[in-house]
Amino acid sequence: VVGGLTSIHPLAKFSLALLQNPSAKDLMKILAVSGLAQNFAALRSLVTTGIQKGHMKMHLMNILNQLGADEAAKKHFADYFQDRAVSYHEVAEAFNKFKNNN
Repeated sequence: VVGGLTSIHPLAKFSLALLQNPSAKDLMKILAVSGLAQNFAALRSLVTTGIQKGHMKMHLMNILNQLGADEAAKKHFADYFQDRAVSYHEVAEAFNKFKNNN
């Protein structure tokens, strides 16, 4: 039997009812599986392009803002660095070449 605040709090009561009022042992299993699934999802995001790609795109835009790039340059470099590693040195070098040629 699950007790304490879980039997008083409205959202906890609803959640337990949704789970068909599991025993404490079954609730521990459900929470363990839920935690493992969340950890797996986080690891998957870290090793695929999801978080990395979004983070590097943000990093790229921050560097371009520092360098004073306009919107056209930002679009150009977003495409240019689509499949290239982003580092301050690489972006600054490419931006300076771009600026000198335009």
